[in-house]
Amino acid sequence: MTVTFTAGPLTTQLWDRVGPIVKQIEELPFLAQLADGSLDPKAFVNYISQDSLYLNGYAKAMSFLAAKTVDREESRFWAGSAAEAITVEEEMHAELLADARLASALEELTAEGSRFKASPTTLGYVSFLVANAASRAYGEGVASVLPCFWVYAHMGKVLVDRAGQMADDHPYRTWVQTYDSPDFDESTRHAVQILEQELAKAPSEEAARMRAAFEQACVFELHFWASAHAMQNWDASVFLPQGAASV
Repeated sequence: MTVTFTAGPLTTQLWDRVGPIVKQIEELPFLAQLADGSLDPKAFVNYISQDSLYLNGYAKAMSFLAAKTVDREESRFWAGSAAEAITVEEEMHAELLADARLASALEELTAEGSRFKASPTTLGYVSFLVANAASRAYGEGVASVLPCFWVYAHMGKVLVDRAGQMADDHPYRTWVQTYDSPDFDESTRHAVQILEQELAKAPSEEAARMRAAFEQACVFELHFWASAHAMQNWDASVFLPQGAASV
């Protein structure tokens, strides 16, 4: 697996540590189908709907980091990233849903009675991020939010490589290109550099908690894509014996 965006020995070790998780992400059918354009539009619309809900919480977590750091440059970075996360994604989602295929999928899901509220995985991930950014040490909060930068930037490169020269009518071209851009790469490098600095000065126990938070967030990244593809919801009947009634 190619190592990307590392800022020093500590973040290199950290990326190596989560290598098996990133490999699982790379092998998800959701992403393979996203690259070749064969992904069911309903699954993708479900994904971007969950992503919109997630980003509200993600932006809140980065706002907590902006308030917590004593470094003005880092505060500006987190505050700017929080605002951009919502603005850029809203614009991209609007552009994607202008595609008739995706707009039709949204209409079908709405007609079927689908209400886009946070799935169990989305709620768990957002709760984890906000709690860590608000109540844990600054470095632990940074480690928690970083995978959304780093894993997405990495997968942007993977998907562009898989997709090759995407046709103009590729339904997911806009999404892929958003995460393989110089601006997003630069933001990712900045965030990784902040974590490298925080790891370098953290006491051993705190550094261990930072590494654990980063790894947990990577697991959430894996489950976020997989659960969106599975159209995960709050229907408990899937866990009950056949014929049993759900409350």
